Amino acid sequence: MKLNSELMDALEVIEREKGVPKEALLDALANALVTAYKRIPNSAEEAVVSIDPDSGEMWVYAQEVDEDGNVTREWDDTPKEFGRIAAQTAKQVILQRIREVEREMKYEEYAGREGDIVTGIIQQQDHRYTLLDLGKVEALLPQAEQVPQERYEHGSRLKAYIVEVRKTSKGPQIVVSRTHPGLVKRLFELEVPEIADGVVEIKAMAREPGHRTKVAVWSNDSNVDAAGACIGARGARVRMVVNELRGEKIDVVPFSHDAVEFVREALGPAKVKEVRIDEATGTATVMVPDHQLSLAIGKEGQNARLAARLTGWRVDIKGETQFEEELNAGEVEQDWAEGEWVQDPASGEMVWQPADGGEGLSAEAWEAEADAPSAIVDGPTSPGAAVPAEPESNA
Repeated sequence: MKLNSELMDALEVIEREKGVPKEALLDALANALVTAYKRIPNSAEEAVVSIDPDSGEMWVYAQEVDEDGNVTREWDDTPKEFGRIAAQTAKQVILQRIREVEREMKYEEYAGREGDIVTGIIQQQDHRYTLLDLGKVEALLPQAEQVPQERYEHGSRLKAYIVEVRKTSKGPQIVVSRTHPGLVKRLFELEVPEIADGVVEIKAMAREPGHRTKVAVWSNDSNVDAAGACIGARGARVRMVVNELRGEKIDVVPFSHDAVEFVREALGPAKVKEVRIDEATGTATVMVPDHQLSLAIGKEGQNARLAARLTGWRVDIKGETQFEEELNAGEVEQDWAEGEWVQDPASGEMVWQPADGGEGLSAEAWEAEADAPSAIVDGPTSPGAAVPAEPESNA
């Protein structure tokens, strides 16, 4: 039995145009023909179909197998009308195989591309997601990955960030995002050659989608200004990114390994007068001029919040007046003598026990020390210190 020449020619055309190997189609056809053969009355329970890839010659070999699955007997059992059956089966098998291969090729094209940026045309929209036509496949833009302020008009072009590529029975399912910080990074790579070449690096990023993004950049070449390269001449480069993000504000910040300097830059455009770092609590206390306080904090605390996320420090911003008032109050507070009133086990009398472990003082001794001229310098109190109140007698 022989497959007709038209079918063999069709297999070669499919191989050239669709990229589906002829041998793969013939294998799929052979497996389908085994199933078709077993539907024929009085057919053997076990059989294999062999197809010559050059001539199209086709044979059905019936088999007998033992309990261990070994073939004990094999004979040619090709039905007389098997050519007609083969032609009908071939069409179904080839179409199915083409669909499978095309789905696999689409998946292979996008598999491993998480983190890339794609451009699509906005298609169907509903309350769950928006569909983007990427050409060969469609991408899902879920509601959770959309910027609330953005409006997606049907037929308009949109760039999005690939967050996941799933393999399904219907082909690849590509999930994209407009809120992911990686979208901003990829857009800068497209607009700034120095970033694409590795001369300039994006060290950190903090984003509130649709509102504002802070980007910390670093130059690996002392002759290249990292922030200037990202901003471009008259802001041309950063403007392209802002336009693609539909007006989202972007602050380009020079990265610094010095925490004080990094926090200072991260709070721009506000002018910072002083930064104090407390590594124990992870807090950066920032002093700004009173008229810059609202600018440093930002609308609803946005500028301070983004600066904290960008730098990794808890940012506490104070106006100059408030900062000095708290500083002065803190100095007075520190001048109080430290210790506590305790009962002397020997005399039963209440004495003041200094925190530094010095000798306990009775109330009379306290008064004497406070009245003595040398108490201001050498006594238990410092200049301007207040003397702890004498405890009430427990007698």
